[in-house]
Amino acid sequence: MTRKKKARKVGSEGPAQYNDRSLSKDDVASLARKRANRRKGLKAGSRHSDGKVEKQRQINATRDPRLGSKKPIALIVEQKPHPKSAEGKKVRRLDAAKELDMLENDAQLNVLLDRIENGEKLGAGLQSYVDEKLDRIEALMAQLGLLEEEQEDAPVEQPKGKKSRRGDDDLLAEFENLKFDQE
Repeated sequence: MTRKKKARKVGSEGPAQYNDRSLSKDDVASLARKRANRRKGLKAGSRHSDGKVEKQRQINATRDPRLGSKKPIALIVEQKPHPKSAEGKKVRRLDAAKELDMLENDAQLNVLLDRIENGEKLGAGLQSYVDEKLDRIEALMAQLGLLEEEQEDAPVEQPKGKKSRRGDDDLLAEFENLKFDQE
């Protein structure tokens, strides 16, 4: 076999030409796919690394917090009556009755009222709490028609001869003189 010695002469094609051309979008995409295909397999590292723990953390971080909620969901939307209709007023009246019942059964309010009856003085905060609750009870009773307004302004019929107010003795005597029907 003969050996060909390399010559420094220019070949029959001429000197090498270099074309500076920009890559098209298709060429760039194909090169990216080629690079991705080259990196197959698992990442280099210890086989004892805690990859499972990291994956579990990522799963928990991306999990929707609403998933697995125990809160019941209403499947049928209930129509609420218009507030100015008769049904709406009835519902409001029932709500007021419930609120009044809750206020009357309020343990803290009952304890504070007992303390006031025993003659204890409450602090400003507790006294304002009691006043607020009592005002709300009064408003609810007025709304429900349970409150009987005192008629102190109405004049009491007195005999024309007496101009002074009747005393306790007069009232007691009148009560004792009342005749009740006993059957």
